[in-house]
Amino acid sequence: MKSAFFNEEHEAFRSAVRQFMEREVAPNAGEWEREERIPRSIWHQMADNDLLGINYPEEFGGINADFFFSVVFLEELARGGMGGFTAAVGVHEYMALAYIHQFGSRLLKENYLGPGIRGEKIGALAITEPNTGSDVSAIRTRAVRQGDHFIINGGKTFITNGVYGDFIVLAAKTDPEAGPGGISLFVVDSHSKGVDTRKLKKIGWNSSDTAEISFDDVKVFRSHLIGQENMGFYYIMECFQLERLVAAITAAAGADYCLEITLKYIREREAFNRPLAKFQAIRHALSDLATELEAARQLTYHACWKYKAGIPAIKECSMAKLYATELAKKVADACLQYFGGYGYMEDYLIARAFRDARAGTIVGGTSEIMREIIAKVLIDEVEYRAAANVEGKKSAEPVSPPPPAEPEKAHETPEIELAAETPADTGEIPSGEPETGSQPETVVETVAPEGMDTPKTALAPEIPIAATNGASGDRDAKIEMEELLHPGVGGIQPPRSPAESILYSLPERFRADKAGNYQGIFHFKLSGNEGGDYTVTLNAGRCSVEPGLTGKATCVLESSARTYLDMETGKTNPQIAFMMGKVKISNVPEMMQFLKFFRKLPDT
Repeated sequence: MKSAFFNEEHEAFRSAVRQFMEREVAPNAGEWEREERIPRSIWHQMADNDLLGINYPEEFGGINADFFFSVVFLEELARGGMGGFTAAVGVHEYMALAYIHQFGSRLLKENYLGPGIRGEKIGALAITEPNTGSDVSAIRTRAVRQGDHFIINGGKTFITNGVYGDFIVLAAKTDPEAGPGGISLFVVDSHSKGVDTRKLKKIGWNSSDTAEISFDDVKVFRSHLIGQENMGFYYIMECFQLERLVAAITAAAGADYCLEITLKYIREREAFNRPLAKFQAIRHALSDLATELEAARQLTYHACWKYKAGIPAIKECSMAKLYATELAKKVADACLQYFGGYGYMEDYLIARAFRDARAGTIVGGTSEIMREIIAKVLIDEVEYRAAANVEGKKSAEPVSPPPPAEPEKAHETPEIELAAETPADTGEIPSGEPETGSQPETVVETVAPEGMDTPKTALAPEIPIAATNGASGDRDAKIEMEELLHPGVGGIQPPRSPAESILYSLPERFRADKAGNYQGIFHFKLSGNEGGDYTVTLNAGRCSVEPGLTGKATCVLESSARTYLDMETGKTNPQIAFMMGKVKISNVPEMMQFLKFFRKLPDT
């Protein structure tokens, strides 16, 4: 098959995967569906055939292949006719392992990524909670540090692989006052004391296990923290697009297989002394479906190509996920109709395909959420950008988000996951206020990436660039906004611009008690007529601001003077500005630390 996306090696791999699925999976589908469980042996068999580490380094047992090998694998996986099996493998390989690969320490990679690739340990992703759906910012599960451990309490729901899996990539609040900025990710062993699971009954995806999990004083070593503390929200955002691509790929492939078995059936089944394939109404209806399916497939391939190239593809991934999953539902419904009464019988594969297709428009972000993201780009001209580069993130330390090659934005969260509820009102998705004109209410989509659940929307917390806990510092005197924004009042030296005035207020707002012996040099590059370059130095309980860029920067912040001013005065949410590319930060963890050392500006 000649293709712009696949070469001969991809097609040889496709042939091998298809043979494996036909030999090892398809004959057992009925039994696995009835038992609602995938046997351990099949994970080992997939590992022996190099199917669980396709995009992962050889060092940990992977084959380090390009992303289109995963596209092939996921397509053939979906042809097995079991949505549950497809979901279980997808969650393990492209969600649970993905977080450890991209952000985990070497210790975590050796203890979980390697065994996961070898089929020895199966992973789950736990974000969604019974009372918060996919609203990540509202999760209640807590992780409190005690010496060399974190003590975790809370509950999660709709977790694929949560019953029979071996470890859980878990999102928990480590700083309850920081909103999304206070979320961390951990690896929790499923057999740990205090972890209790309850299996949930579903109408489809029967072969996979879906759990409600409670955590009661679960002790987790600090070494099981994934990446940096309080960076979990940003890690989740970065992994969204892969999850949505997985949903789009498997939905399109599943629909294609559904169409294939229907075409075979209508050629053999007769009515009124002729095959169903001779009836024009059926011929034309299936022709329309095949045309729509090819469009969905090519859109999905294009989104995969952009993802593989490291090009932000929020819009394309959202479109592919929306179109492919809605179409899969439509195809399954239409095809079942042509099977007549037989299509409603459990003995026919089309009945299972019909049930399993229904989950597609819920998992990985509901169709309503996808439409709103697309509308933001199309109508509101919002620029969605990835939090960090998709490719090349191999170390435990998070890579600071560079400016993406193309403007696009999206914030959401991965997910093969069913939501506790679908929001009746989709609200607004990650967006930011425009530079000029009206400013819509800032809302962030916060979806949980896990085994099964769906995005919701949540008001983005207002976190000023110089946010702080507490109201007093070294002196009690208030710095009035009138003085800051209108120089000359109160004896303050007239600044050149409001943004500069706010920068020079940092020493007044500095909390030496919070900073302690912290040392760092922060460069602020503010563009525009009222901008300029400034250096903020923190050294042993002192804060100074000077014009120009001096010293080796611990962190560099770049934005327009207007954006910086709006962030400091609360008109623009810093997280949204960051995701939109309006503000660039070279070292996110250091900037988050920096923010804790300053009192916020007084209300105007």
